[in-house]
Amino acid sequence: MNAYEAYMNELANEMRNELTNRDFKSLETSDQVSDFMNTVGEEETTFVVVNSTCGCAAGLARPAAVTVAEQNDKKPDYKVTVFAGQDKEATEEMRSFIQQVPSSPSYALFQGQTLKHFIPREHIEGRDIQDICMDIKDAFDEHCK
Repeated sequence: MNAYEAYMNELANEMRNELTNRDFKSLETSDQVSDFMNTVGEEETTFVVVNSTCGCAAGLARPAAVTVAEQNDKKPDYKVTVFAGQDKEATEEMRSFIQQVPSSPSYALFQGQTLKHFIPREHIEGRDIQDICMDIKDAFDEHCK
């Protein structure tokens, strides 16, 4: 591993930990994504954060995801994350379930394997964090228990 890769891994681990320290499961291989998605019950909900190293992920996406996932009355059954640019195969596998234009950071909410709501980067970047939280909250309120 060269110095750049080592630096990016260290940086990414801190960013990954912002979610995993708050009970998000990190899916880091395509097999982990496939295994997880194929075992979710058709009535169970999963909130997916496609994480990234960009500023809007740090200042908006991760904080909004954590806030709503912890504070909203209705919550998904599962919270998972894949890391675009770091866990490339895992991210591509998750994107095969999402079936939207690749976007990171982004959010997806599934019921079973059915995508119920998707929030792409362009609905995160440059917006007020409270508006992003309300978008996630609305999706949780509509689709979660």
